[in-house]
Amino acid sequence: MQAMQNPSVIRRVADFLRSCLGRTLSDSLPVGLVLGTGLSQFARHIDGEEVPYESIPDFPKSSTLSHKGSFVVGSFHGLPLIVQAGRCHLYEGYSPQDVCMGVRVMHALGIHTLILTNACGALNPFFRVGSLFMAVDQINMTGCSPLIGPNHDAWGVRFPDMSRPFDPALCLAAEARALALGIALEKGVYIGVHGPELETPAETRLYRMLGADAIGMSSVLEVICANHLGLRVLELSSVANKNLPDCMEPIAIEEIVAASERAEGDLLRLLEALVPDLAKERKTA
Repeated sequence: MQAMQNPSVIRRVADFLRSCLGRTLSDSLPVGLVLGTGLSQFARHIDGEEVPYESIPDFPKSSTLSHKGSFVVGSFHGLPLIVQAGRCHLYEGYSPQDVCMGVRVMHALGIHTLILTNACGALNPFFRVGSLFMAVDQINMTGCSPLIGPNHDAWGVRFPDMSRPFDPALCLAAEARALALGIALEKGVYIGVHGPELETPAETRLYRMLGADAIGMSSVLEVICANHLGLRVLELSSVANKNLPDCMEPIAIEEIVAASERAEGDLLRLLEALVPDLAKERKTA
C-alpha cells in the first residue's frame, strides 16, 4: 500500500537540518519560501546559512538546471524564514511524497506560513509576459495527490477542506503592496499539469474552458499538502510565456527561464514590501 509519507523520514531530515543549523534555527521560523524556475537566485538576499540537498540524507535532489537545490535558513529584512531554493517535480520521476517533502520538513521546523513561487504560462490572453501572477484558486490536473495512503492524523484530517486553498488575508496584502509599488500583479486560477511536455493548442483551449488563467508543472501538490498541514499559503508566479492557441509559437525552456529571471526583481520588491506585514503578524501571534 502506498504511504502518504513516512513521518520518521520527515523527522530525520528536520533533525539533520537542526544539527547543521542549530544556532540559526534556535529562533522561530514562521515563514517558509519555495523558489521555483528562474527564481533561485533570490536566496542570495537571505542573511543566513545554506545546506545543499546533496548533503541531506533521504532528501530528493532536483535534476532541473534552473533550480538551485539547497535550504537557506536566516533572515530577510529582519524576518526569520527558511527558503527551499529549488524543488523536484513529478516529471523528473519523483513521487507526490517526494515533491512535497520540503513542505513537510519546513512544517516540522515550525513554519505556519508558506509562500510558493514558480514560473507559469499565461492562458489568459490579457496577461503580459514578465508580469507577476497570484493564484487565488487552483485546478490539479496531475492525476496525483500527496495525501494518497493511510492518513497521518498528526499532520491533518483525512479529508482536508480546499474551499480556500490560498489565504485570503495574504492575497489581499500582496495585492495591496503590488498596487502601491506599481507592480503588475495578475490574479486568477492556476492549473497544474504533470509535464514535462508543454501544452498543445487543443490542451490550451481545454484548460481555458475549465477556467484556468495560468499553467505550470509544480505547486499544486504542495498547496494540497500545505492545506492538509494547516499552513497559510500564498502563491506568486512569474509569467514566463503566453499560450495563444490560434497562433502558438514554438518556445524553448531556456526562453521560459530567462523570462522568469527578468521578473525576479519585481518578486523581490514585492516580498520586501510584504515582510513588515508578516513580521507584524509574528509579533501579535
